[in-house]
Amino acid sequence: MTEKRGKIAVAGIGYVGLSLAVLLAQEHRVQATCKHQSKADMLNKEKRSPIRDAEIEEYLASKDLDLTVTVDGKEAYTGAELVIVATPTNYDPQKKYFDTSAVEDVVEQVMEYAPDAIIVIKSTIPVGYTESLRKKTGCRNILFSPEFLRESKALYDNLYPRRIIVGTDMADERLVKAAEEFGHLLKEAALREDVPVLTMGFTEAEAVKLFANTYLAMRVSFFNELDTYAELNGLNAREIIEGVCLDARIGDGYNNPSFGYGGYCFPKDTKQLLANCAGVPQRLIRAVVESNEVRKEHIAAQVMKRLAGKSAPVVGVYRLTMKSNSDNFRESAIQGVMKYLADQGVKIEIYEPTLKDQSAFNSYAVNNDLAGFMAESDVIIANRYDEALAPAADKLYTRDQFHRD
Repeated sequence: MTEKRGKIAVAGIGYVGLSLAVLLAQEHRVQATCKHQSKADMLNKEKRSPIRDAEIEEYLASKDLDLTVTVDGKEAYTGAELVIVATPTNYDPQKKYFDTSAVEDVVEQVMEYAPDAIIVIKSTIPVGYTESLRKKTGCRNILFSPEFLRESKALYDNLYPRRIIVGTDMADERLVKAAEEFGHLLKEAALREDVPVLTMGFTEAEAVKLFANTYLAMRVSFFNELDTYAELNGLNAREIIEGVCLDARIGDGYNNPSFGYGGYCFPKDTKQLLANCAGVPQRLIRAVVESNEVRKEHIAAQVMKRLAGKSAPVVGVYRLTMKSNSDNFRESAIQGVMKYLADQGVKIEIYEPTLKDQSAFNSYAVNNDLAGFMAESDVIIANRYDEALAPAADKLYTRDQFHRD
């Protein structure tokens, strides 16, 4: 029997925050906070999700969730015994560091309105950040728990987690107990049985997150480089990949070639880990970051070969999104390819139905009439294949070998 906790506050309703809020609101009182009243109204009044996630939409529509959203931080944090921080931490390429200002803003507010609350940072942060934040703020109630969520599968991955990790001060008995209670809270809400729960130091937990995502990015880069080799030597990339991945030690995860890794996590996490490794002897982590840029350059070069001899060529970009069932195209690799092509004077035309502005995107033309889009394009590039492109198969350039992911 789940013991109902006191009020839980969640700062941020992106993929991480909203999926956690929905997960916990099945059995507990949860109040989330966000900056936009329109998003709060969407959840409070319409029971609709501001992010594209079919499972979250289903839960909001069919489950009796004790979940409300406010734009008032004071309202959200006052009376909370637990505050989960899931605010954005974008990578700043100039500082070579995550922008953690939003996390710090939440911590300061919680210290003012709910000084006894346990604060659990779910946002991705640099290695060593939690300890430095504790020293900077004087707050002794902070934990760090990395998230391991796939895009468009955020709620599923909370319901069926592979592991739950909570970072704490291992020398502080009170905080170790708080970490164990938080791990139990997530495990109790999950549908998967026998979920491993690990309690460790703050810095070790931070390192787990960055190294895990960098390893996955490395796999993406490895199979992309395999695909580049196959393409330039006239080989069947799919057959090679299938043969390689039948080895149980390798497996078939993250092996479908693409234009490069992108999205919310991999680009910033790999760069942050590389920055954290300054002074540490290493070559592989730097190679992962560099490989992703090399891949985008290669894709652009292959497209330029197909445009040879055409005057005023037009390249159609079919979808900016990273994956199917997603509306996220932040840091999508195809945008890097677009930039390389635009620098060569190629006109870019985009087909992306999820765009709010249907006329332009970053100065690129948008054409969401699919038939017209295919007709006007000399070459169509697609990170992932779609049957809708079958009529223009002769124009299509994709490295998607398995028509998935």
